[in-house]
Formats: sequence, structure tokens, C-alpha cells
Amino acid sequence: MTKDWGRKDLLGLETLSAAEIETILDEAASFKKAPAPRVLAGRTVAFLFSEASTRTRSSFEAAALRLGAECLSFSAAGSSLSKGESMLDTMLNLQAVGVTHFVVRHERSGVLEDLAPRVNAAVVNAGDGWHEHPTQALLDLLTLRERWGSFKGRKLVVLGDIRHSRVARSNLFALKKLGAKVVFCGPTPLVPDAFAALGATIEHDVEKALKGADAVNVLRLQLERMEQGFVPSLADYALVYQLTPARAMLMKPDALVLHPGPMNRGVEIASEVADGPRSVVLEQVSNGVFVRMAALALCDRGRARG
Repeated sequence: MTKDWGRKDLLGLETLSAAEIETILDEAASFKKAPAPRVLAGRTVAFLFSEASTRTRSSFEAAALRLGAECLSFSAAGSSLSKGESMLDTMLNLQAVGVTHFVVRHERSGVLEDLAPRVNAAVVNAGDGWHEHPTQALLDLLTLRERWGSFKGRKLVVLGDIRHSRVARSNLFALKKLGAKVVFCGPTPLVPDAFAALGATIEHDVEKALKGADAVNVLRLQLERMEQGFVPSLADYALVYQLTPARAMLMKPDALVLHPGPMNRGVEIASEVADGPRSVVLEQVSNGVFVRMAALALCDRGRARG
């Protein structure tokens, strides 16, 4: 099912159509139903991560291997980047030795928008600054679609540090296009009203936000935000915004709980909720492999057509 896909890169979801998003989800679902063909045999996938990662990197590697690709690990600290080489020159040199796909995580927002058109290899964004994390949002969507079927009329709350979250942005862009209502909730310093311009409903009262919701995606409270003065203390944040069993009960009876990880248990989410019957956190992790297989395979076809 590739009629709605012709791109060699997956840099974000903001610029994708609803049909393109559905195409990725359909491709991921097909990989989940049947053993994957080795469609990337003879390809080499390089992982350029300048930020730490466990789930994203390991699932991308598993995805590439299942599709028959070779994997090339890369550490910015031990490379010529540490000697002043540009990211573009690094990518061009790796492309010259046979790399066909780059999976990139970078601390600078939007860095791939300039780099991707300048290489022939496919480029997949594994998280750039506060900009986007497209495959994380796609695995969230695949998990929800398996339960819901359709997103139209659904209400999803993204709870926590929206200001610094690339996950929140990608979720919003995709869910809005597929017909869902997205509510951003958290303390005002972490959920500025300006996000309403992107199409989100802004709510600072957690009980009001969760009432009648179909799902909540709980974001990790990044501990460094306390040092920057965005929240007074972990205890204060947990008191007002932690997803507790009582607050989870405000949602619909069949509502789902998601978390992109890593979790700060007892801060943004109670363990009873994280491990409870509403939680689909481990399903998200499992679905991440299939979504990343879809991204790599579709971008490979787009690269070949280009």
C-alpha cells in the first residue's frame, strides 16, 4: 500500500497528508501481520545519534535487521564530528562507503530539513530538538488505531511538559489530521497558551482536561526543568499533575494510558496506572519496531523512485 507515499525522507508529520500518515500505519500493520520480507537486503542503515536513546535506537536497529539491512553504528563523540567536520560532510562520506539510510537523532531542531535534500540516501528523523519525533507519534497512533479503528471524534490529552516535547508536537500534527481532538495540559510555564495556534486545546486544570477523554499520553517531566524554574519541585508537580488512579477514573471507562518513556514513576505517573489495565505502554514499544520497519521500507521505495 504505497500509492500515497513517494518521499525518500521522513522528517516530520506536520507536512504529511492524512493519506500519507495512514499509508505508514497500514504498512506497519502489514508487517505486524506477516513475517517481514527482506526488502532492505543489500542496504546499509547508519544510526547518527548525538543524544542518548534506548527504545528508539534499539527498535530502529531491530527494524532494519528484520528487513535484511546491515546496521552501521556511529558515535558523534568518537567521530570526525568531534574534530569539526560538518554533519553534511559526515553523511556524504558515509554515503560514499555505501550507506543508503540515515536514522538521525540530533539536539538541534530542524537540522534535517537542510541536510536531507543534499544527500541521496533516505533520512529518517529519530527526534530533533524540540521539533518533532515522527516515528514515536506513529507508534502511538498505531497502538490507538488497533483499539479504536478510527480517530474521528476521539479526545486525547497530552499531559506534562509540552514546551520541550517533540513527541507532543508530532502527536498533535498527526491526530488533528486524522480527526481527533488534542488537549495539551500542564502547568502554564510548560504549556504556553501559544500552542493553541497549532490547533491544540489548552487546559491547565488536569481534572477538567481528563474528563471524558479517550486516552492520555503522559510525558516525562524532564528533571532539568526544575533547575530552570519551570516547576517549583517534583513534589509540587506530582501533587497537581501526576496521573493517579483517581484522575485516570475521570476518563472514559475504556480509555487508554500511553507514555513515550522513560518514566519517572511517582512523578508524572503513578505505578498503579503505569502497570494497570488501561496502560498500553509495552504495546507502544512493540509497535515501534513495526512502525520503524514501515518508515525504512517506504523511504527506500521513495529513494528508488527519485
